[in-house]
Amino acid sequence: MLSTLQVVTTVIVGLMVGVEFSVAFIMNRILGALPEDSSQLGHAHGGRMLGALMPFWYIGSLALSAIWAIAGWHQQGTGLVLTAAGLLILSVIMSLLLLVPINNRNKTWTPENRPADWKQQLRRWERYHYLRVAVIIVAFTLLVAALV
Repeated sequence: MLSTLQVVTTVIVGLMVGVEFSVAFIMNRILGALPEDSSQLGHAHGGRMLGALMPFWYIGSLALSAIWAIAGWHQQGTGLVLTAAGLLILSVIMSLLLLVPINNRNKTWTPENRPADWKQQLRRWERYHYLRVAVIIVAFTLLVAALV
């Protein structure tokens, strides 16, 4: 049972890392290459879509990691899992304090109502997102290391 939990947790966190990595290094570049109105509308739509899904994914990943740490408390690698869970907590805090406020504004923007500094706000979101991606990559790496 524990090994199933370990594999499921690692796969779910890995998929989350893949999606967030794709947003950072692929989707944002695609959207940035579109004409201004299309770019902004694409960012707003992505913010609505992923903004609805990612809270469950982040919290679910954290919960699975915590359950793994508790269930495997006396097993080798528990320290790595606890550290990964701590990094996932950090990623949730970063999301709530830094990224979600910008995303909540962005997802309501249209070409008619967007603020003059919309591009600067999106660039700030991207910088925070790069940092969050680095944090969850390290968490994922620790979970993989705990498996071996």
